[in-house]
Amino acid sequence: MSSNIANETTCAFSDKQPWTLHRLLHTRAFLYTVSLCCFFFGWDYLARTLGGDGSSSLARPAEVWVALLDLYDNELAEYKLLGHVWASTQRVLIGFVIAAALAVPLGLFMALNRYVNAIVKPLFDLLKPMPPISWISISILWFGIDETSKVFIIVIGTFVPCLLNAYNGVRLVEPELYDVIRMLGGNRRDEILHVCFPASFPAIFAGLQISLSSAWTCVLAAELVSARSGLGYIIVQGMNLSDPAMVMGGMAVIAIVAWGTTLLVIALERYLCPWKRKIAGL
Repeated sequence: MSSNIANETTCAFSDKQPWTLHRLLHTRAFLYTVSLCCFFFGWDYLARTLGGDGSSSLARPAEVWVALLDLYDNELAEYKLLGHVWASTQRVLIGFVIAAALAVPLGLFMALNRYVNAIVKPLFDLLKPMPPISWISISILWFGIDETSKVFIIVIGTFVPCLLNAYNGVRLVEPELYDVIRMLGGNRRDEILHVCFPASFPAIFAGLQISLSSAWTCVLAAELVSARSGLGYIIVQGMNLSDPAMVMGGMAVIAIVAWGTTLLVIALERYLCPWKRKIAGL
């Protein structure tokens, strides 16, 4: 309680400090703004430099914005931009949820039970190095070119990070924490519920964030092969039409939507793991 009061007092004192140029230059918002401005200015300069002869394959930011506005107002294969965004997002969420629901419990069981570990780990180590893209052909043979094959690719791509982080999250719990619960009279069930699971949650959520990024990579690969909707389809059409603005517009939307979904996972982690340690200054 006293620690919380001290923290609140410190934060209140820091907020009342007068704004100076040095303090402004070191704020996170200012540094983020500088980073984004440098990125867009560099992108625009590079596009103008490469496009000196009028044949650049790198679109300028303004051209990408115009292409996105056109996709927002006009249909492409019966869908506008938001329809394509939702098609890709729906595939990602379905595949991500299925993979997390299977991989996280399996990783926990592997770490907690040596017999499950002995049975599953050799098979997992055998399949783990295989890239998800290598499953595209066989997924089409098994499920055709419908939604099932695309979701299958996403499940394959997101399964490994979820399982690995859940498995390592349990194995890397400090042994002293188990000693404390035993000294308090706890049994094996108490060790798992009150020590193992809470201590491994940060690692599990780290795996979920990595898996979500992998899911967007996999959905793009699946939509590049056979799709009539989605952001991957926009990129393919831009490539077929030799329209770099459309291609880069699809890439930009994927980055924005993937960033948004990652923020949702981070918010969920903060809600479920309020005890997670934070590094000062980050």
